[in-house]
Amino acid sequence: MTTSSNQRPKRTQRDYTLAFKLGVVERVEKGELSYKQAQAHFGIQGRSTVLVWLRKHGRLDWSKPFQHPLMPSSKETPAEKIKRLERELADEKLRNKILNGMVDIMDNEYGAGLRKKLLIRYVWQAKKRKEINLAAACRVVGISRQSVYQAVSRMECRRAELSIIKDWVLYWRKYMPQIGTRKLYKLLKPKLVEHGIKLGRDGFFTYLRSEGLLVKPKKSFTKTTFSKHWMKKHPNLLKEEGLHNAKHVLVSDITYLESDQGVHYLSLVTDSSTRKIVGHHLSLDMRAENVVKALKMAVKDKRYAGNSVHHSDRGLQYCSAIYQNELNANGIQPSMTDGYDCYQNALAERINGILKQEFLLYRCKTIEELKILVTESIKIYNEMRPHLALDMETPNAVHNRKGQLRELA
Repeated sequence: MTTSSNQRPKRTQRDYTLAFKLGVVERVEKGELSYKQAQAHFGIQGRSTVLVWLRKHGRLDWSKPFQHPLMPSSKETPAEKIKRLERELADEKLRNKILNGMVDIMDNEYGAGLRKKLLIRYVWQAKKRKEINLAAACRVVGISRQSVYQAVSRMECRRAELSIIKDWVLYWRKYMPQIGTRKLYKLLKPKLVEHGIKLGRDGFFTYLRSEGLLVKPKKSFTKTTFSKHWMKKHPNLLKEEGLHNAKHVLVSDITYLESDQGVHYLSLVTDSSTRKIVGHHLSLDMRAENVVKALKMAVKDKRYAGNSVHHSDRGLQYCSAIYQNELNANGIQPSMTDGYDCYQNALAERINGILKQEFLLYRCKTIEELKILVTESIKIYNEMRPHLALDMETPNAVHNRKGQLRELA
C-alpha cells in the first residue's frame, strides 16, 4: 500500500537521531514552529514526545509547559493569568528591593559611590547594544542624559590616560609572564609617579581585569621524593629557635620538568633568608651524582662554609653518601623533615611553584633548550622579580646587601 504524498509516515522514538531531536528543539525554541506544529510537520509519534525533548535538551525552562511564552495554547484563564503576572511583578519588586538594599549598604559602609557608577555604565552599555532607549532609561532611574554623557566622557579620558600602562605591563610580562598583580604594581609604581598618573593598587587590579591582563596560576603535583629507605635520616634543625639568626639556612628540593625528550629533574638550592636560588642543576634522572651538582654551585659562595644548615626532605639523594660527604667537606650541618611532610620544607616547595607557575610555562624540544630556559628563568627570578617576603625587593638585591654587611662585620 502506497502512502499519500501529503502524509508522512509516523515513526517511533528509535527512528530519531540526537541531531534530529536537537534540530526540532532549536526550531521550536526560536519560535519557528510550535511544539504541536513540529509534531505534525515531522510526523512524530506521541502527544508529548516533543515536550519531552524540549525538557531534556532545551535551553529554556519547559518545566511548566502551559505557562511558557512559546506555548501555543495556554490553559490559563484571564483571571489566572492576571494573578500569575501580579505574583511575578511582586517577586521582581522584592528582588529589586533586595539588590538596592545591598548596593546601599556598600555605598554607606565603603563610600564607593557604587550605585551611580554602575548605573551609568550599565545604561550606556545597554544603549550601545540597542537594548534600551537612553531617554526612557534615564527617566526611570532618575538621572539626566547629560550626566550620562559627562560620565562617559570622563571614562574615555581616563581610559586614554591609562592606555600607556598596557605597554609597561607587556614589557614586564615578556620576562615574567605569570607575575602577580601586586608585584607588577610595585615595578610600575615609579613609572606611574614619573608620568603623574594617580592609580592605586585596587584601581590597577580593575584596569588589568578590564584589559584581560590578569593571570591565573597553574597548579600541578608530581611526587619526586622516596623517603622509605634504609639510609640515615637527620633531625629537623629548623625547629630550633633562633637558628635563622645564628646561621645561614640553605633549603633544597627536586622538581620535575618535561620536554619532548621526556621527563627531567631540576635540583634547586635556595638561601632561605634572601630567597635567592644559589644553586641549580637539570638532569635526566635523580641520581645523587646529579643532585649534588646544585649544592656544589651553591657552596662556591664562601659565606656558607662552616656556618650553614642544609635543610631538605628525606629523599635518598640527600641521604646518600656522596651528598652528605659534600656537606661535611664544607662544614654544613644536614637537617631533614620529619617524614614525608612537604610543609616542613615549604620554602623549597614554594620556589619550585614560582618557577613552574610563572616562568617555565613553555614546552621545549630538547633538554638543551630546557637548560637555557631554566637558566634564564632563574636569573630573572633572582634579579628582577620582587618578593613579598623581602618587602618587594629582589632576592639578588637582598643577597648582595647581606653579603656586604657580612664583609664589613
